[in-house]
Amino acid sequence: MKWMGRFAGYNASAFRKDLLSGLIVGIIAIPLGMAFAIASGVKPEYGLYTTIIAGILISLLGGSKFQIGGPTGAFIPILFAIVMQYGYENLLIAGIMAGIMLVLMGLLKLGVLIKFIPRPVTIGFTAGIAVIIFSGQIANFLGLSGIEKHEDFWSNMKEIGMHISTVNIYSLLTAGSCLAVILLVPRFAPKVPASLVGLVLSTVVAAFFFEGQVATIGSSFGAIPSSLPQFHVPEITWERIVNLLQPAFVIAMLGGIESLLSAVVADGMTGSRHNSNRELIGQGIANMVTPLFGGIPATGAIARTATNIKSGAVSPLSGVIHGVVVLLVLVLFAPYASHIPLASMAPVLMMVAWNMSERRSFIHVLKTRTSDSLVLLITFLLTVFTSLTTAVEVGLILAVLLFVKRMSEMLKVAKVLPDPDHKHEKVMAHMVHDGHDCPQMSMYTIEGPLFFGAADTFEKSVMDSIHRRPGILLLRMSKVPFIDTTGESNLASILKHFERSNGIVLFSGIQAQPMEMLKRTGLAERIAPDHMFEHTGEAIDYALLHLDHQKCLGCKHFAFRECATLSSAGALPERKGGLEPGIRTKANSPV
Repeated sequence: MKWMGRFAGYNASAFRKDLLSGLIVGIIAIPLGMAFAIASGVKPEYGLYTTIIAGILISLLGGSKFQIGGPTGAFIPILFAIVMQYGYENLLIAGIMAGIMLVLMGLLKLGVLIKFIPRPVTIGFTAGIAVIIFSGQIANFLGLSGIEKHEDFWSNMKEIGMHISTVNIYSLLTAGSCLAVILLVPRFAPKVPASLVGLVLSTVVAAFFFEGQVATIGSSFGAIPSSLPQFHVPEITWERIVNLLQPAFVIAMLGGIESLLSAVVADGMTGSRHNSNRELIGQGIANMVTPLFGGIPATGAIARTATNIKSGAVSPLSGVIHGVVVLLVLVLFAPYASHIPLASMAPVLMMVAWNMSERRSFIHVLKTRTSDSLVLLITFLLTVFTSLTTAVEVGLILAVLLFVKRMSEMLKVAKVLPDPDHKHEKVMAHMVHDGHDCPQMSMYTIEGPLFFGAADTFEKSVMDSIHRRPGILLLRMSKVPFIDTTGESNLASILKHFERSNGIVLFSGIQAQPMEMLKRTGLAERIAPDHMFEHTGEAIDYALLHLDHQKCLGCKHFAFRECATLSSAGALPERKGGLEPGIRTKANSPV
């Protein structure tokens, strides 16, 4: 009974706190719900329906105790594009499909994977969405007439430029008064919902002084019904499902990202921990049910969730109360909402865009002048000038490629020899040069992940030794934390080359994951057990005993401590009951 566990120890005091926070967030959600719906190209009441139904379901079924769900600004460009291209009915179907996808993601425990989306990508598309929302409200702020809405940014900007001469001074004054209130109220009364106060006051100003001079919700969309949303199942056909797969997937992905980001913010503010997979399931069910009542896709709302916590919320009941508050307002005061000017809604959305722009994080990442800056900038520009789908796809691909490049640069392959001046004869790369390098044996230190991105570096380094045909190759792998099948294939290829020329490949210090990979692929069985060592010193001892000692006669490289003996005598002293002097032991093995 994990669901009931979130209400353990619940009492009257906790209920009073939830009641207050739910009331505050509900009041804040009312203008936002209508504004987001209008900006998405649908009727304002659909935003309220979403706030009520999705808000209640997400709070009850989600994985965060404090999450407030509903329509959000991040969805605006996506939903508007879907409405423009497919129509409102198909938007409902896409919402249901997205809900199913979210539930499947949760059941398949993919919640953790969504968290791995690089920060520059999320900042980039969030900032791009903010620009689209802000610019999309310029026409309403100025009261421009004859504007035709388009899906792309450039076309909308051209429309504004072509109709800038139609500025309505009354709309400008109405929007300006609302914006002034939104900016001033937080300074003097931080706990008062500024957007709602701005809407009410600017609506009163417009009704008394500019009656009939500014466009309102009622004149543009008709009166907002005070009745409850009606249950309606959209006509779902196989053709529609196929056509809406991509839009539905985009809704699901963005919904998952936004909801989990919001849940993480809530965790940071409260010290709690959310269940990411359960959150996806809750979001999915909410998005499957909401369209059946005319609602648009919903997700976790970061700003409203933060307000919920700051207002003293204790349990998910605050989210349920927030939905009930919106429902009561809809039933009791819907006719009055029809008088709200569109010019009053514009500043509300502009402030939403400003607050969600992540401008500080955006500038911070740009200042680093790294590959992350490039990912951020490209994602941002593609979001604004193409589409969110393209931006996220390209951003993720670019981020992955740059990550692979950075990881491949981490792999270091160095030819090494023992340093006799070091206390433990530590093997060092600087000891290898033209006059100091064993002709019969090559020893390499491999440092970093041996995977497909680093295959070229590894191959070029080690294959050089193969071409010189040394009798023995020693690979020090204690600093290789990971090997994939490409890395395993490289090792297998090296082993094969040496076996053809009767050479020996020795391995030392293989870690757990690489060893497991070698066992799974069968390569471990091809390597003789006495060719794998825990310590480098043991491997060197073995190699020295298996050199062609005739070739050691007269050699002046003196790569190892034993080379002086080998060069003059051609063989190491025969072992009788233990290691002779001059032969390294485990205690003084090179590291």
